[in-house]
Amino acid sequence: MAEIIKMPRLSDTMEEGTVAKWLKQVGDKIEEGDILAEIETDKATMEFESFYEGTLLHIGIEEGDGAPVDALLAIVGEEGEDISGLIDGAGSGDAGAGEDTKETVAEEAATGDGSEDAETASGDDAGGQAEVPEGVEIIRMPRLSDTMEEGTVASWIKKKGDAVEEGDILAEIETDKATMEFESFYSGTLLHIGIEEGESAPVDAVLAVIGPEGTDVEAVLSAGSGSGKPAATEEKGAEAKKESSEEKAASTGGAAAGREEARSGGSSSGDGRIFISPLARKMAEEKGIDLSDVEGTGDNGRIVKRDIENYTPSAKPAASVGEGAAKAPAEQAVPASAASMAPAGEESVEEVKNSQMRKVIAKRLSESKFTAPHYYLTIEVDMSQAMASRARINELPDTKVSFNDMVVKACAMALRKHPQVNTTWNGDTTKYNGHVHIGVAVAVEEGLVVPVLKFTDQMSLTAIGASVKDLAGRARNKKLTPAEMEGSTFTVSNLGMFGIREFTSIINQPNSAILSVGAIVEKPVVRDGQIVVGHTMTITLACDHRTVDGATGAQFLQTLRAYLEHPVTMLA
Repeated sequence: MAEIIKMPRLSDTMEEGTVAKWLKQVGDKIEEGDILAEIETDKATMEFESFYEGTLLHIGIEEGDGAPVDALLAIVGEEGEDISGLIDGAGSGDAGAGEDTKETVAEEAATGDGSEDAETASGDDAGGQAEVPEGVEIIRMPRLSDTMEEGTVASWIKKKGDAVEEGDILAEIETDKATMEFESFYSGTLLHIGIEEGESAPVDAVLAVIGPEGTDVEAVLSAGSGSGKPAATEEKGAEAKKESSEEKAASTGGAAAGREEARSGGSSSGDGRIFISPLARKMAEEKGIDLSDVEGTGDNGRIVKRDIENYTPSAKPAASVGEGAAKAPAEQAVPASAASMAPAGEESVEEVKNSQMRKVIAKRLSESKFTAPHYYLTIEVDMSQAMASRARINELPDTKVSFNDMVVKACAMALRKHPQVNTTWNGDTTKYNGHVHIGVAVAVEEGLVVPVLKFTDQMSLTAIGASVKDLAGRARNKKLTPAEMEGSTFTVSNLGMFGIREFTSIINQPNSAILSVGAIVEKPVVRDGQIVVGHTMTITLACDHRTVDGATGAQFLQTLRAYLEHPVTMLA
């Protein structure tokens, strides 16, 4: 059955979007999760993925053309299916209603119910929606990352009974990847909190209700129970349809809000984060204003439009900002819960609830291990010249380069010479990535996150070092945004700092390979026929055999070793 895909709302301020590029063409087969197009918003150009499977039957907005949110973007369905009615309906503004009716009839037919019952159910839904008083809004748990299935309320910034303005931060929500601020798109009074601090709920569960003071909240919740939240027994296709419109809009809007708070060194909060509205962020970037120098006058010290308009540069020493930025990554996370040691002779067991991050890590790694045919290649690298080069580099003022930075740089350059390793398996096709985005695995309290260095091959060693330090620090504080953890084409995992000499890693899909980096050890080596003291490092490349053959992986490692053993070649 054909599905209409509409122009999504990809930012909180987006009113229309422009199709920068179509990655699929009419007639192409579409899988759930495939990237359909690149869409330019008022803030950025983003990839937009399909929530449906089938054939791309119609493109409603050509490349370079703009259209308002909810305009007909594309239609996906079965090859040869008649979609003329859907196109005509979308053009007249009734596409959404036609699609809903079509879906309802199909569901009722599948369960053996008649069309009369379908119409009755539709009428009931309409009646329920109409009962929600004007000016009252039901806010649901947003989808704040591409893998998020449920979220946990880390803290409520607003309390029940508080006045809320559009743009105010309502709560901090923990996803499988980070903790993000979630801002309100409505003004009114916070009438109801549906998920208490520390509690988890699936995407689209009732998070809060905002409206005029004195509203009958119970009546609102009863009226809204059938109008937006999918029932547990609904078909997956119906859930996907809802996600592709309302939830997708909520998720990307929330992600935009999350990006605004993922900064360190500011004066707007006690833990170093800067709270800022999207408009203020845009104005600051246009004017070249350092946000760490701006005092916020909004809720909880949040920087708003008037703060940027009224900002006057001060003589504030830059050193204090640098000290704050350097301090953050050094802070170590303390486990929130661990089983207590029992008295001698007594048994003790403590069951700790798995976090969203831990559950998603388990799911993704299991999928990778049991779907991608892994194989491993291990070599030793002479790090003597790398050690000497690093010592010389770090003698420069305000310069700090680690061995891991050198490995990341070498990997980026080696990927340029061996593009087969910089690929993604797509079933019927293999995607060759023309860019190099390297993910760097970072251990955090609840598991592992992989912030991504975009265009790593174009970065200097010092730039890589500064970026990794910043990303790792914010990763440990769970302040990375989804955009900073997406899009990797290759991953580096380093346990050398823990004294691990050699290990293997599970591929971080959709990558085709991951490099495991061990510690540099002092050992006897043969050099020019003599046994001397040497410094070697063991590295292991895990490859997906569907895309990277053994010889290709071996050649990549040879190139990588050449760069590390002769670091000066990385400057050529």
